[in-house]
Amino acid sequence: MPVKPLPPIAGRGAPANPRPVRTGSLDREADGDWLDAAEAIDGDAPPLRTTVTAEHPKTIIARNMSPDIGFDRSINPYRGCEHGCIYCFARPTHAYHDLSPGLDFESRLFAKPDAAKLLRQELAKRNYRVAPLAIGTNTDGYQPIEREWRVTRSVVEVLAETKHPLLITTKSDRLLRDIDLLARMAKDNLVGVAISVTTLDTKVARTLEPRAPHPRRRLAAIRALIDAGVPTQVNISPIIPAITDHEIEAIMAAAADAGAIRASYILMRLPFEVAPLFRAWLAAHYPDRADKVMHMVRDIRGGRDNDPDFFSRMKGRGLWPQLIRQRVRRAARQHGMDRSFPPLRSDLFRPPERDGQMELF
Repeated sequence: MPVKPLPPIAGRGAPANPRPVRTGSLDREADGDWLDAAEAIDGDAPPLRTTVTAEHPKTIIARNMSPDIGFDRSINPYRGCEHGCIYCFARPTHAYHDLSPGLDFESRLFAKPDAAKLLRQELAKRNYRVAPLAIGTNTDGYQPIEREWRVTRSVVEVLAETKHPLLITTKSDRLLRDIDLLARMAKDNLVGVAISVTTLDTKVARTLEPRAPHPRRRLAAIRALIDAGVPTQVNISPIIPAITDHEIEAIMAAAADAGAIRASYILMRLPFEVAPLFRAWLAAHYPDRADKVMHMVRDIRGGRDNDPDFFSRMKGRGLWPQLIRQRVRRAARQHGMDRSFPPLRSDLFRPPERDGQMELF
C-alpha cells in the first residue's frame, strides 16, 4: 500500500511521532535543551528540542542469551539516541516506556549518571565471572549528549581501572576523547572497537542518520584509533537494499585506507514500529524506489518486513544476502581486512574495592 509522504523535520530522522503500539497512548513534544539552542526549522513551527532525563536503575549490566551475538553482557549508558537513524532497531524500546519510537526516541532521552557506581558494585561481587562487556549495542554510547553527561567515559574508566575486557560499537568520532583510556587498554588486549559506516554519500547520510557524525569523521576516527594501537574494524551497518548496497566496496576501500583491520556487516532489520517509520522515510526521500526497496526487504526476510529468528535476522535469507556476503568477503581479502581481532584477555581482571576494602583473595 502506498504511504503518504510526510514532510521531513529538519535535523531529525523520523518523519512523525506515532503512538506506541504495545503500551499505549502518549504523543509528546520535547522541550528546550542546549543541543538545539542554535537550531531553526523553516516555517512557523518551533524547533523540536532535545530533553535529557536522569534515570537511576538498580543495576547496569544487561545480560543476553542470544546465540548469534558474540557477547553475553552489555551496558547502555543512555536510552534513546539523538543520532536519529531511521533504521535503528532499538527504536521500539521506547514504546515500553509509553513513548513513541518515532521522534520521542531521538529527542526524549534518558541518561544513567550512576552507571559507573553500579558497575563497580557488580564487578566487586564475589561470584562475578569476567567476559567481554559491550557498549553501543542498543543505543550509541557516544551520541551527542555524552559530551556533557560523560556517562560512557565514567564506565570506560572503571573498566580500564579493573582491566576488564571491552567491546565498543559506535558511529561517532566522539570516542576519540577517550583514546587515552582505550590506548592503555589496548596494550593489554582489553579492547576492540567497531566504527559503523552506512554510507559515504553526504546527502544520504544527512537524511538516513541526521545527527550522526559525517562518514569522513568516522573514517578519521578509525585512523586515529589504529595509530594509537587500538584494534578497530569497520562495521557496514546496516546495508539497505537499493539505497546503500552499491557502496559496499567503496566503504571497504575507504576503511582499508584508514587502517581498519577487519570488516563486518549487518543487513537492515525493521522490527515492530521501525517498519512503518522506514516506509514513511522512503516515501519522503525515495518515492521513486520505495516499492522496490520494500519488495527486496520482504524477499530477504521470508516475505515479512522483519525476520526475528536467530542468525538469519542478521544476515537474511536467499540469493541477495548470499551475494552481499560474497562481495564483503571478496573486498575484505582484497584489502587485507579478513583478519580476526586479537582475543581479548580476561585473566588480568582485578575486582574493585568492596565496601571500601580491597579483596585479599
